[in-house]
Amino acid sequence: MPAYDPNNIFAKILRGELPCYKVYEDEKALAFLDIMPRTPGHALVLPKAPARNILDVSPDDLAHVIKIAQKIAKASVEVFGADGVTLQQFNESAGGQVVFHLHVHVIPRQQGVAMKPPASVRETPEILAEQAKKLMSALAH
Repeated sequence: MPAYDPNNIFAKILRGELPCYKVYEDEKALAFLDIMPRTPGHALVLPKAPARNILDVSPDDLAHVIKIAQKIAKASVEVFGADGVTLQQFNESAGGQVVFHLHVHVIPRQQGVAMKPPASVRETPEILAEQAKKLMSALAH
């Protein structure tokens, strides 16, 4: 397996070198909105530790990421009136991974509404900022 690349886009976001629409942060994880969401409220949850994917992440960091993904999923149902939630996690190119820092997609779903194709439509900054604000508020309770 290739080594972890500390210059991947998510590592740059974690270091504060690139901006994001943050919805949650603690000492071990960061969650922010996907700028090309498949549905409104599509969030990404990452460990702060350098981990390429599920094949090299520590079990404790993986467990924490899933714990936070669950919190965000519950808040997404409330905030976005979701009927369900899709979680996605990809590993290595053959598994569909594009950014090589472990991340879990939390995608709120509406019954009968298809997701947009991956990386197809960039959402406006205004909408992302408003969605992030609502999700952060729900997570603070």
